[in-house]
Amino acid sequence: MPNQPLTHQVALVTGAGRRIGRVIALTLARAGAHVVVNYGRSAQEARETASDIRALGVESLALKADVSKPAQVRRMFQAADREFGRLDVLVNNAGVFFAAPWDKLSEKDWDTVLGVNLKGPFFCAQAAAHLMLRQGSGRIINIASLGGLRAWPNHMHYCSSKAALIMLTKCLAKALGPKIVVNSVAPGTILFPGEKPSAGQRRSLPLTPLRKAGRPEDVAQTVLFLATTAEFITGQVIPVDGGQSIG
Repeated sequence: MPNQPLTHQVALVTGAGRRIGRVIALTLARAGAHVVVNYGRSAQEARETASDIRALGVESLALKADVSKPAQVRRMFQAADREFGRLDVLVNNAGVFFAAPWDKLSEKDWDTVLGVNLKGPFFCAQAAAHLMLRQGSGRIINIASLGGLRAWPNHMHYCSSKAALIMLTKCLAKALGPKIVVNSVAPGTILFPGEKPSAGQRRSLPLTPLRKAGRPEDVAQTVLFLATTAEFITGQVIPVDGGQSIG
């Protein structure tokens, strides 16, 4: 395959068995990377993603780990290190999203969302950084959200987790530079083929500058940019939202 800037490099993508995580994993594989496909519950989908990646001529390994559990995270990175001996790119994509009115938001809901969306990325970054510093370089990309930049009252737990993830990105960039760069991507409304926008999305999309929803490939290509050619960018959040965050 021509133009493979990640040849001989290794990437680990959390929540990569399905949806945007799968698209990101395949995009990195097409760029030449060997890819570790993390999953929590989507075992069959993760195995299929890994198989599709291997069909592209690179190696892939599907590893189960609940990213909100630091012990499982450590075991996953140890397994990846045994298999590949290096790690160049970490994409913290695994996330939990559901609505809950403020007066119905339970402690369990709060802990579940913050555990996966914030605690998980930190402990994955911590484990990844040890491997990256050993080789002297690496890139960490956190998948945040428009919800980390805008207030959605029925998603307080989610918005709080993604806003904190954006700040975590900045803190990690300062702590891990200059050898490791850390950035985040904040998707807006992203629809897969055949999906219909919700009533709220139908109202909001015509008011955005680009007046349309994005595709998962829009997110994946931004991740690829940050994983490859973005040599002088760190600690930043890049909205992929059709301009929704500016108006």
